[in-house]
Formats: sequence, structure tokens, C-alpha cells
Amino acid sequence: MTISESQLVIWSNQGATTTSQTTHNSIRYALNQHNFGSGVTYDDYLQGSYRNSTNIYANSDVDLVVELTSTVYTNITTQSNSNWQSFRQSVISVLTNYYGSQYINTSGSKSIKVLPNSGRLLADVVVTAKYRHYNAGKLVAEGITLWNIKTGQQIINFPKLHFDNGATKNTNTSQRYKPTVRVFKNARENIYKNKSWLAGKFPSYFVECLFYNVPNDKYGNTYQGTYSNAVTWLNSALNTSSTNFMCQNGVLSLFGSSSIQWNVADAKQFVSELISLWNS
Repeated sequence: MTISESQLVIWSNQGATTTSQTTHNSIRYALNQHNFGSGVTYDDYLQGSYRNSTNIYANSDVDLVVELTSTVYTNITTQSNSNWQSFRQSVISVLTNYYGSQYINTSGSKSIKVLPNSGRLLADVVVTAKYRHYNAGKLVAEGITLWNIKTGQQIINFPKLHFDNGATKNTNTSQRYKPTVRVFKNARENIYKNKSWLAGKFPSYFVECLFYNVPNDKYGNTYQGTYSNAVTWLNSALNTSSTNFMCQNGVLSLFGSSSIQWNVADAKQFVSELISLWNS
């Protein structure tokens, strides 16, 4: 027994977007009321599923980047992260003064949580700095960097490249890629509902990156065909060439030991669960 096309169509629909923009606007307004000092510049923007139009109705939190742009870190110089630390602390102070300490949670290792209230969604505010990656003296990618508050580990990512590459793949699959990602995120929620011990094991970012690696010709005219083709391809590829999988940003390998990489075992388990869901 397979999943019906009508059910997959429902799963392909995008979740609400108005409240995410309202949340972003509220935090942007709070930040804009503060003078961070001469020479300090920053940019704030949505990232994650809301930014990439792959959010589903089960999504509730908004990922927001506040990027310090007046300090630039690179892979070819060693720099103190004191500017980033100072800016992050300023952002915490601004948000605490604006919303009240009861709505700010800084216990996480990477993000500042702004708790929901009055139509505002839960927001994960990630304070970062501009990052440039060079190879043989040539700039090859521009992204963001931050440091894990608890371990001190530097984290590097490329959210704007992630967005651009996702938009390109969506075009190259006749606008099928992003709806298909939403199908598989909803399939994941169905798996979680029936197997609660797996909840949280297959993060949205990695699900999106996993299906970014599926060849464009596997995205067909029906969701049933796409589901079957994509999962069959992944089941085979993960057992033969998983080291070739890339994150959607096109810079980092999907699988590895860093905090922004996945592991092959969890990806294989996710695909196995998708197969079981299809056959149930």
C-alpha cells in the first residue's frame, strides 16, 4: 500500500508565512532602536525553512540571523572573536530590554531564544559575523561564522548560498524541488508521531540537504513518482557514494564530524523509515 497522491499534495503545501515575517519585523525594530556604536554595522535576515520556502504547518519557530558585517573573519587569518562576543552581548541586552527578561533565553549553545507572545512566534536568533573562505588566495565563498558558547568551537555556514542553490534547483526541477522537500518533512512528522523515540533525529536542515543531492530527473510530474524515485535513489546512493553528498550551500560535505554536518547512519535510518512509511 502506497501513500495516496492526494495526501502527498496536502503534504507539499507551504505552512503559514505571515507570522514569521511579523516576528522578524518585531526583532528588527527592536534592534534598530539601539545605537551599537560608531563603525558597527550588521544585517538581519531570516534563514532556515521560512527563508527557503520549505516550512510546513508543523514548523513553529523562526530562525533569524543577526550578522555583524563590520568585522570579517577568514580561513587565512587568525583573529580574536572578541568583536563578535561583544556584539552578541549587545544584542542580548537590546532584546532583553525590549521584550523583558522573561521572554529571553540564553541557555543554548548557539542561539538566543525570543519566546513567543502576542502573535509573535518563537525565534531562534543567531548572532554571527561575516566570514570569507579563500582558496589559493582567491575568494571562493562568503558566509557567516559564530562560536559555540559552551565549547568555544567555531561554526561556519553559508546560508545565502544555501538559499541561492535551493532556488536554482527549484527552477531546474520545474518548481518541484521545494514542494517535494515539504512532502518529506511532513513524512518525517508522520514518522515522529508513530515512533516518538525518533523525534528530533532528522533535523529539517539535513533533510533539505539530503534531497538537494537527489538528481533533478527524479523529480517527476507526480508526488508519488517523485517519492518513489527519490527514496529509491537515496537508498542506493547512501550505500555506495555517501561521501560525495554535499550540503545545499555547495561548499561543505553533508556528512562529517562538525556540528553543521550529519552522519550517514542517521540518513540511512531516515530513508529506511521513509520506505517503511511508503509500504505501510
